[in-house]
Amino acid sequence: MKHMTEIGLLFRRKLLELLREPVWIVSEFSMPVLYLALFAPLLKGLQSSALGGNVLNTFVPGLLTLFAFSSGIGEAWTIVNELQTGVTERFRVSPASRFSLLMGSVLRDTLIFLASALLLISISCLFGFTASLPGLVILLLLLCLLTATISATAVSIGLLLKTSGSVAALITTLQLPITLLSGVLLPITIGPMWLQVIAHFNPLFYLVEASRVLTAGSILNVTVLEAAAIMVPLTAFVLWWATRVYRKVVA
Repeated sequence: MKHMTEIGLLFRRKLLELLREPVWIVSEFSMPVLYLALFAPLLKGLQSSALGGNVLNTFVPGLLTLFAFSSGIGEAWTIVNELQTGVTERFRVSPASRFSLLMGSVLRDTLIFLASALLLISISCLFGFTASLPGLVILLLLLCLLTATISATAVSIGLLLKTSGSVAALITTLQLPITLLSGVLLPITIGPMWLQVIAHFNPLFYLVEASRVLTAGSILNVTVLEAAAIMVPLTAFVLWWATRVYRKVVA
């Protein structure tokens, strides 16, 4: 009960921080719409050859996965700012558990992703996107785990590197190959064989594949089970590791 109260208070603190900077809210909610308006039309030429009958049914699930991945990354810079302005230093005397401190950020990022995902799905449906409701619910649960994993990782990176420059360099280096090798924008199956082989070493690839299967209505599918078997233990491990990092840095 104590942990739940702490997490609730710290989650509310993170939400208030976000509301004080409305430009971030505008950015979070406009990005899905911009992708849908400016990138999806480019895929219509591929519709007959590679993407099946409805291009949005291939594009939107990948786009949802991309936003789940990117929604938690920004916390790395926030935690660096808190380190440099002394906010983290004040938490050294706080009786709140380090896990609660971590979860305040993680839950805020997950809520933002969920809201932007629902917006994207609603707008996409107006343009012809169709999805199975049970599959969509399971997909959103898996993607919330992804956002939580990325958010906790970003907090740990910020705490360990401590400077914005180092954080930017590391995240840019990791983000580009992970997203390109996952097939978020185009199915990796239309690429060369060597690219498809490398993609299987990328955990995000399995989630992207599962997202397209789930929105098509196939829940009891090996692809979905593979994604769940990767995401559930990965999320648990990253939360445990990130809590240990928080305990060491904010001892």
